[in-house]
Amino acid sequence: MTNWRDYWNQDTPIYSGGRHKLLHYKLVANDIIGLIPSPDASVLDYGCGEALFADQVAARCGRLFLSDAAPLVRERLQAKFGRNGRVAILAPEEIAGLADESLDLVVVNSLLQYLSLEDLRALLKLWRAKLKHGGRLVIADVIPPDVSPLTDAKALLAFAWRGGFLASALKGLARTAFSDYRRIREEIGLAQYGEDEMIDILQDAGFRAERAARNFGHNQARMTFMAWPA
Repeated sequence: MTNWRDYWNQDTPIYSGGRHKLLHYKLVANDIIGLIPSPDASVLDYGCGEALFADQVAARCGRLFLSDAAPLVRERLQAKFGRNGRVAILAPEEIAGLADESLDLVVVNSLLQYLSLEDLRALLKLWRAKLKHGGRLVIADVIPPDVSPLTDAKALLAFAWRGGFLASALKGLARTAFSDYRRIREEIGLAQYGEDEMIDILQDAGFRAERAARNFGHNQARMTFMAWPA
C-alpha cells in the first residue's frame, strides 16, 4: 500500500468504534446542512467518505452528489443511499460530466491533507467550473503546519469524553499507532497549509476566499475556508 487512495479503500482504524463514526459523520452533516443556501440547491460533497447521514443532507437540498475515490466507499454509499432519488453517487472522474455552473455548494472536508499541491490546483479549477457564479466552495479540516499528531489526539480525546466513547478512543489511538495509517503518514506525509498560503492558493485559482470562524467537526485546531468564484 503506497498511497492514500489505497489506504481508504478498506476498513481502517481511524474510527475507534461505531459511536465515534456516527458522531463524526453527524457533526459533518450538520455543518453541511447549515451551509445549504436553499431547498432546491445542488450540493457536491467531494471526498465524502461513508457520509452516514447523507439522507438528512439530501432532505435539505434539491440534489446531493456524493463523490469518493475509494471504490469500497462508493459501494457502501450505493447500498445505503442508492434508492434515494435526491442522491447521486459519483466517482471523482465523473464530476467533469456535471454541467458547468450547476452547483450551489461544493464541500471538501478532511481531504486536502491527502492531496499533492498539483492535484489540489487541478481540483480547484474543476470545482470553480462547476460552481454557479454565486456558488460557494467550502474546504474544511485543513491542517496548519503547527498542528501535530499530539494536538489531533488531544482533540479526539476531548470529543470522546463529551461523546461517551473515551475508552474506545484510547484503544483506537493505540491501534492507529501500529497501523498502516501511521506508516503511510511517515512515508508520504500529510499536506499542511498556513492560513495565508491557503488563501493565496484559492485566489490563484480564481476565488475570493476567507477563513471561517470555526472548523467543521470536533477539531478546532484545524481550519475551514470559504471561497466564491471571483
